[in-house]
Amino acid sequence: MFQKKQSVLLVGAILSALPASVVAAAENKADEPIEIPSLTVTADPLGARSPDELIFPVSVLADEALDKQRAGTLGETLNGLPGVANSDFGPGVGRPVVRGLQGSRVQVLEDGLKTADVSGEGGDHTVAIDPGRAEQIEVFRGPATLLYGSGAAGGVINVKSGRFSPEFGDSPRVTGQLGYGYNGDERQGNIGLELPVSDNFVLRTDYGLRRSHDFNIDGYQQIGQTEGDKDTLQNSDAVSDSFSVTGLFKGDWGHAGLGYSRWRTDYGIPEVFLAEGEEEQERIHADYDRVDFRSEFNNPLPGFTTARLKLSHTEFNQQEIGAHFHDGELEEREVETDFTNDESEARLELVHNPFGLWQGVIGMQLNNREFGAEGEGHGGHGHGGDGFYIRDNDTRSMGLFALEERLTDFGRLEFAARVDHVRSDPVALGEERHIDLPSGDELHQEANLGSRSYTPFSLSAGSIIDLDEQHHLRLAITRSERAPSAEQLYAFGRHAASATVEIGDASLDEETYTNFEIGLDRHSGSFRFDTTLFYNHVQDFIYLASRDDGTGNPILIDGDTLVFNQQDDARFYGAEFTAAWDVIEGAVPVTLRLSGDYVRAKLDNGGNLPRISPGRLGFGVDTAYQNWSLSVDYRHVFRQSQSADLESDTEGYDLLSFNASWAPDSLKGAELFIQGRNLLNEDGRRHQSFLKDEAPIIGRTVMTGIRFDFGG
Repeated sequence: MFQKKQSVLLVGAILSALPASVVAAAENKADEPIEIPSLTVTADPLGARSPDELIFPVSVLADEALDKQRAGTLGETLNGLPGVANSDFGPGVGRPVVRGLQGSRVQVLEDGLKTADVSGEGGDHTVAIDPGRAEQIEVFRGPATLLYGSGAAGGVINVKSGRFSPEFGDSPRVTGQLGYGYNGDERQGNIGLELPVSDNFVLRTDYGLRRSHDFNIDGYQQIGQTEGDKDTLQNSDAVSDSFSVTGLFKGDWGHAGLGYSRWRTDYGIPEVFLAEGEEEQERIHADYDRVDFRSEFNNPLPGFTTARLKLSHTEFNQQEIGAHFHDGELEEREVETDFTNDESEARLELVHNPFGLWQGVIGMQLNNREFGAEGEGHGGHGHGGDGFYIRDNDTRSMGLFALEERLTDFGRLEFAARVDHVRSDPVALGEERHIDLPSGDELHQEANLGSRSYTPFSLSAGSIIDLDEQHHLRLAITRSERAPSAEQLYAFGRHAASATVEIGDASLDEETYTNFEIGLDRHSGSFRFDTTLFYNHVQDFIYLASRDDGTGNPILIDGDTLVFNQQDDARFYGAEFTAAWDVIEGAVPVTLRLSGDYVRAKLDNGGNLPRISPGRLGFGVDTAYQNWSLSVDYRHVFRQSQSADLESDTEGYDLLSFNASWAPDSLKGAELFIQGRNLLNEDGRRHQSFLKDEAPIIGRTVMTGIRFDFGG
């Protein structure tokens, strides 16, 4: 209670310190129109539309807003946006959760194409992307299968790097950020160079890094822990590096760019280490090499205004490394599972000339994925405790889509359709696999599972109604289908780093989503808001479920939780809102912000779904004076008591943070910044995380550094 009062007093002190003359001046300007900067959503197939023009809810982080949110992982960067939470597995992992959905249902793109990692195959797998490279991040909340196919049933997140932008100046430009955080001795940095070779050709390169030691927390790491190392999140250190080089040529015909990028990371999975008896710690090393091509052509064919061709090929590798200790002494270190993922993707979008009153885009998307997972038991040895997790498989998909828009007297109408064909071919093993249960029973998986094919078909319709010059009403309905992912079909064995034994089901059916959205926004003036209500009914929803061992606890196999991929009908519904009020303008402007979200997810048979994000409510204040700017944010994460069977409730907690920056003219394009996170040093547990009982959020931290943008 005392900590909550501290945050209220801090906000009150900031407001009370403002001059009365500034408050009075605001009264005379309250009714003046305010211009809100417009951002283009680059992942929108029609292109050149702002979030305010899109029917389905989209959040965009760019410029100063992105700098305030930027963190070491994508999930942490987006945490707190309406409907978006972070499902961490320690500070090295940050997977976005959108409206309670995560993993293979939330598709992450880099410059419009998939990141091509294995983050959908386990809660301990990070998203292979460096947020430090991001120039803009776009979040499509709700089913986006019409745009990007079966893997986007929960939403789409597009990270725009700026590598393929046709806009560049006539002189070299250097941009970047360097920062240091005292918690975990964390060092983050990113530097980019843009070198115009001619009026038509530019070279771009960038390098980013992150280094940290074990992070500090408040109290013991594990719930119920009473001995061992206190105030330290053991095995939470992280290392990452990213590099890219890109060349882009432009002309009156359009532009085209070719780029190479490399990314690597090495991080620990937080685990309590007492240096007593037999203990194990897990680390993950992952890296990729990627080649990308992006192009846009003006008037490519009769009847078409724009053609966009995007190509990528990624070779991804990940090792899960187990270190075995006896009384604190290292006995053995071994690679328990080795993932490979070679993936190629192509996407073509054709924007056609107006056809009557309709304007739209048609397109095609191809994807070829070769996935492998090797462990001690790979190849057919039937032991439940070995390193085998999922058998090798190849997945090919092809999608055709169309999106059409019509302007009306009342606003805008939009219709879209997409059909995909997905074929998955798992390798045949030498013999049947089996897992021994503590009860003495056995689980079996056939040696030859055969190919699986799916044809997801999706439709959507929506409208924006202009109530007046300041207010929009949005209405939308989507019926979309999703093919099961490879791990949901073929998993059968121990996933060491996530401490689970996962069982897939090769007979799983497609999921079918029927989603309704209604939104109301006020997009101009001194008071602005955006609120959305949604209801999403899912037939044959696939989820990981534990089984009771007869004592009210989940079945464990050698200390790992046994979980099954099973299907039931489910419902997701909730609300999201943001509001901003410019209460004071002038020399010391003040803007008040309010935000919140809530999602409820339950099975039609009455049970609750596991790992669903709790409700949140936040309040913020922005102000500035001359070359200074300051933001203070308070957010309450509510208790999650709507837990699934064999899942514990999670207590609520409070987060207090601030961002301050100083950009004097003498720095000529640079600014100094300082950020504070979890200032109340809360022992918060994220209900949506598989690791919530073993690892809390990191404790109080302050990061300081410099951002710069020179030349151009």
